[in-house]
Amino acid sequence: MIISRAPVRISFFGGGTDYPEYFLQEGGAVLATAIDKFSYVTASPFLSHLFDYSMRISYRKVEIVKEVQGIEHNVFRECLKLCGFERDIELHNCADLPAFTGLGSSSAFTVSLLHALHTFKGQFLRPQELACEAIQVERHILKDNVGCQDQVLAAYGGFNLVEFRTEKDIVVNRVPLSPRRMADFEAHLFLVFTGITRKASDVVAHQLKRVTQNLPALRAMRAMVYEGQDILVTGRPLREFGELLHQAWEAKRGLDGGISNPEIDAIYETGRQAGAWGGKLLGAGGGGFMLFFAPPETHPNLRQVFANRQSLNIKINAPGSQIIFS
Repeated sequence: MIISRAPVRISFFGGGTDYPEYFLQEGGAVLATAIDKFSYVTASPFLSHLFDYSMRISYRKVEIVKEVQGIEHNVFRECLKLCGFERDIELHNCADLPAFTGLGSSSAFTVSLLHALHTFKGQFLRPQELACEAIQVERHILKDNVGCQDQVLAAYGGFNLVEFRTEKDIVVNRVPLSPRRMADFEAHLFLVFTGITRKASDVVAHQLKRVTQNLPALRAMRAMVYEGQDILVTGRPLREFGELLHQAWEAKRGLDGGISNPEIDAIYETGRQAGAWGGKLLGAGGGGFMLFFAPPETHPNLRQVFANRQSLNIKINAPGSQIIFS
């Protein structure tokens, strides 16, 4: 049996510039970290000659099929086809978090699945190869409107400034923070679930139609990536990072009307009034988790004002896709 896992992520700055529709013109960049919440895949041999079907796939439902083309779950189906599987394998997926929450869970699953399948065949892929193959599956085979940061963070893990030149020319720069600075930064993060789930591909479809008119805002959002990194690595006050997040959220809200709504705006303002310096909705917009950046001493107040909503404790700088059992 093979067991793989790949992390989801939090993106601080640059989201929206990781789409080829933008970065092939201008070059994109994001500042993001993998977190300690994972998508797991198990792969084990299946003795199809003893059954009247050739594969068993398990996730929220169970599929037993005689041929790959008959698999309903599109990511399982296309990854199996890409890796050359026709029979004699059983796959199972489980995850620490639900899908459609703005943390890149769909790409974490794709990366984890590809890692498990290649390992099952005795093949080793480097993080760059794993990320690029996941981008190929999601963007070109499944035709999803997704960016390229989620696959990279799932494959590499860590806390990174990622630069996008082409879909195959992606540079991952680790953010060089001391353990004390990393821990101090992590202590300022507070995540609240809006209770709204949505498919990122649907939200992004409208944004991609507006890339040309949004170019000035996207350029400013990309510049914030480097400013955010500078705040962290030069020891500037972390309050500046929170205030920059606020600026980034205001810029992101202006990209498209579907990114926010009155309920999300109210959640954000509640967090700010409770002591957060800034924050943002994670992912493409429209729902999912809201990230607040707030002094640790304000977190009890944040928990109180959001007592009716789910909060999430996380650790940053999580490892990238791994085989944890074989």
